[in-house]
Amino acid sequence: MEPHTELTGAVKALGSDHAFAERAMERLLLGTLPAGMDDVASPNDRHAIGQFRDIFDNCRLSAAFQPILDFRARNYLAYEGLIRGPIDTAMHSPIALFDAARKAGMNTEFERLCREVVLREFAALRLPGKLFINVSINCLADPHFMNGHTASLLREIGLRPQQIVIELTENQHVSDFSALRDVLSAYRKLGYQIAVDDLGEGFSNLRMWSEVRPEFVKIDRHFISGIADDALKFSLVRAMHDIAEASDCRVIAEGIETEAEFATVRDLGIAFGQGFLIARPNANPDFACNQDVQEMISRSQVIVFPHARAGKMSATTAGDMMSDILPVTPDADNEAIFTRFEEDASLVVVPVVDKSGKPLGLINRHSLLDRYARPFRRELYGRKPCTLLMDPHPLIVDHDLSVQEVGLLLGQSPQHHMFDGFVVTDGGSYIGIGKTQVLMALITDMQITAARYANPLTQLPGNVPINEHIDRLIGKRSDFVACYCDLDQFKPFNDHYGYRQGDQMIQLLGSILSRIGDPHLDFVGHIGGDDFMLLLQSEDWQQKLDDILEHFASGIEAMTEKQHRQQGGYWGEDRRGNAIFHPLPTLSIGCLMVGAGDFHSHYEVSAAVVAAKKQAKKINGNSLFVERRRMSV
Repeated sequence: MEPHTELTGAVKALGSDHAFAERAMERLLLGTLPAGMDDVASPNDRHAIGQFRDIFDNCRLSAAFQPILDFRARNYLAYEGLIRGPIDTAMHSPIALFDAARKAGMNTEFERLCREVVLREFAALRLPGKLFINVSINCLADPHFMNGHTASLLREIGLRPQQIVIELTENQHVSDFSALRDVLSAYRKLGYQIAVDDLGEGFSNLRMWSEVRPEFVKIDRHFISGIADDALKFSLVRAMHDIAEASDCRVIAEGIETEAEFATVRDLGIAFGQGFLIARPNANPDFACNQDVQEMISRSQVIVFPHARAGKMSATTAGDMMSDILPVTPDADNEAIFTRFEEDASLVVVPVVDKSGKPLGLINRHSLLDRYARPFRRELYGRKPCTLLMDPHPLIVDHDLSVQEVGLLLGQSPQHHMFDGFVVTDGGSYIGIGKTQVLMALITDMQITAARYANPLTQLPGNVPINEHIDRLIGKRSDFVACYCDLDQFKPFNDHYGYRQGDQMIQLLGSILSRIGDPHLDFVGHIGGDDFMLLLQSEDWQQKLDDILEHFASGIEAMTEKQHRQQGGYWGEDRRGNAIFHPLPTLSIGCLMVGAGDFHSHYEVSAAVVAAKKQAKKINGNSLFVERRRMSV
């Protein structure tokens, strides 16, 4: 771009003057640091620079265009203009070209030539939609562009600024964002839109997003590559998408190369995508996406989002759950401590801390009152130092210790620590007291929450992700099969063989279910206990279910004694002590075939599939019941 003349007009239209635009550009140039200006030219560099100057002087450049797909419109939104050097040479690569331009000190001149080549070839091809052109910030604000060349060029080739999106590339550090906003405001006044490239690549371009407020942001290809199988990348991209929605900005996912990545981006609700799977850069690109891409957009199947495993339940630390209880020094007498307990009925312990802040012990309310209740003890000990009645070995933890670690230490400590709580320190100095009741309540809440999202025994998604996936399938009007898997005779097995064997059986079933399904089409969830849910979109779903029953039958053989297998079970006692024969555990699967419009929520699907499971449990042995009747609600 040549902003000086054009910016002046835009700024004047905003009620400012020519000097304002000049000052903004000067501030922006002073606030950017071009990379690589201190390189010393080597013989190889001089050769590359010579090749580059020949290419530049003779304009031996060509443009390639990579489409940007609009998932909702099912067509191309725009094309990104890319530059190429002479084919079959080292300078064909844009990386080599720009590196040589930098070493030659010709960044600005080269970018200007590249944009002219891209603009002319885009116009000559008469491509529909917008054109994204890459612009470095230094060149965006170059005060030497004073002749309005871009405006006259656009008029000459029949393009309008409203068709152009300036894609900011992050190769300079910006320190004066107010100047950048002023310059971009003037460009916007002319009709250009702004995009930020490689979102997520670094903290600086997150700030660029916040400061510039672009119309488009491009998520860096690193976060899109493998997103279908990476829960962390998925969560990060979803967060970026949510922020973009809140800021009225449109997201473009770059680097889509697999169908799984395509489906994940599509199902996340991201509006636009770009990558080799959609179309490669081409000197003469298609005007519309091909049939394969159309089919991928139109597929009603819903991809299974990757889920975080149930490991670390929370980042809460000891410092987050402590109470600020005023300590006493070792020379405080027991009568002063007694007075504090009388004045504050909720106070359970008083910490004793020396002058340097080091905790020495805890005085427990009940212990002190119990001693005072004995004859003459108050008179004997009332004026004595409190250290005589304190516990000199309290549980002491650092403030950044996790909730789980504190719970583990507390469980291994003497029983009275459960009543006293624990001392919280920072760098060895006292900062507060942690209450055991608060710790236990927090751990319980974390376990319940974690189990809802991911079962800690099998690491499979829990109830919340199960329900969310059912609602996604219903919302997309996808055909799927909901399967409720339940173990029969599991409690007697658990009682006879022990809970460790019982856990291993549940893990065995979870492993079988996970292996049989397609990880991108078939959702496996653990409702709890010995109950599992499958949401299958694979066409061969019935064969998969038969395989599950076969693998489970084989797995049970390895988990039971030979005698029990021969007689088909084992003897035990019922609740009244009577002898009773328990068959070996079996697996019942109740299936519900769900079509578009059959149900409106996961509540309805859950109720119907439970009914199918009850029918399966009426069949002896490992059983499969498929409810094939239409059950529209």
